[in-house]
Amino acid sequence: MNRIDFQTVAEVRLEESRVLLAAGFSEGAYYLAGYAVECALKSCIAKRTREHDFPDKKLVNDSHTHDLAKLLQLAELKVDLEQAMQGSPAMQSSWDAIQDWSETSRYERKNLQEATDLLEAIDDQKGGLLPWIRSRW
Repeated sequence: MNRIDFQTVAEVRLEESRVLLAAGFSEGAYYLAGYAVECALKSCIAKRTREHDFPDKKLVNDSHTHDLAKLLQLAELKVDLEQAMQGSPAMQSSWDAIQDWSETSRYERKNLQEATDLLEAIDDQKGGLLPWIRSRW
């Protein structure tokens, strides 16, 4: 997959999450919403790879994770996000909600409010993480 593929999948997972939430499937909505962030961050990691450069093995191996905090660091966005959160309580709140997501959430029961809160933290135009990532991917 390349950078554009990850961007496309991020947008598709976000839309799937919205559809599931609207249909009352909060667990699936919650689960897929997190993958939207994961794919967006992987797009940022892919952006770091220069055409024709041989990729760093450690970066490649470490990128094969679902850990959003680790992906944020690998994308070299951790410091930028920390600065953005200092100036925006909404951004801080969004990251607080998002960083608890993991791929194991597929086994967890999530209610409508939890899924709605996660989607808002991801996609809100004023403090959501995905609009912030989109400006960097």
